[in-house]
Amino acid sequence: MGYQNIKFPEGSTFLVTGGAGFIGSNLCETILNLGYKVRCLDDLSTGKQENVEMFLANPQYTFFKGDIKDLDFCLKVCKDVDYVLHQAAWGSVPRSIEMPLFYCANNICGTLNMMEAARQNDVKKFVYASSSSVYGDEPNLPKIEGREGDLLSPYALTKSCDEEWAKQYTRHYGLDTYGLRYFNVFGRRQDPDGAYAAVIPKFIKQLLAKEQPTINGDGKQSRDFTYIENVIEANLKACLASHEAAGEAFNIAYGGREYLIDIYYGLTKALGVDIEPKYGPDRAGDIKHSNADISKAKEMLQYDPEWSFERGIKAAIEWYRENL
Repeated sequence: MGYQNIKFPEGSTFLVTGGAGFIGSNLCETILNLGYKVRCLDDLSTGKQENVEMFLANPQYTFFKGDIKDLDFCLKVCKDVDYVLHQAAWGSVPRSIEMPLFYCANNICGTLNMMEAARQNDVKKFVYASSSSVYGDEPNLPKIEGREGDLLSPYALTKSCDEEWAKQYTRHYGLDTYGLRYFNVFGRRQDPDGAYAAVIPKFIKQLLAKEQPTINGDGKQSRDFTYIENVIEANLKACLASHEAAGEAFNIAYGGREYLIDIYYGLTKALGVDIEPKYGPDRAGDIKHSNADISKAKEMLQYDPEWSFERGIKAAIEWYRENL
């Protein structure tokens, strides 16, 4: 895989915020498997204890339950940390439209607390989750860093603000920050439940249960669906990136383009079911088409994703078959 030969100094300590979530728990697992220390920070508001239960017996692993909105707590957990992988945030475009004040407090102020805590504790690298939502209504494909449109949701606004604050922390405070604009990440441990669940696990769970899924819109929207292994690679490589790349944001995707309706019928075929979908209204704030140019990440982070959509979806289906 793209990160198996990555080496950090012996005894390196990583802090993964949102570590009990989908992406965070996969990062914790990989870093422990590579032989380094992991501090997992989560308030369990959207993350799940069951995602990290299996690490508790590992002496290299420590769990901290707490809130990134609490600066004193952030300062405490950042002590003696080498690398911060900041994944803690509330996702979901529709939910952000319903809860703008909370999204500001959690996703912007919480991220700022983590940057400040990292700065005060002389953390080497601060890698944080941004999002393809920052491209807003910019119509051109592929999406290229530096060519953004008007933001379409409070969620997108929080991620854009995080990027601007990260630039300031690199410019004025000597903290090397690296923003990763994730494009529709999917894979093991992604939650299929709830009103705001991501579409791939939701479809898989419903089809396995012989239920009829709902597609929002006409199904002709396209996404650069990105398997979790590629995201793990990007986070680890950003921790080794040069100071020259600090303060920048990078598209993290495979560089493909899949139409939702094609994914749906691909899943029905793979799962051996014959269920036609229902169609619902478009979701407010959603981007119609998304596809990433990943050349900047390749050049500046040595990011070289190995997991195509086809390979990733097979692995994801297998995981859900075994775990749902």
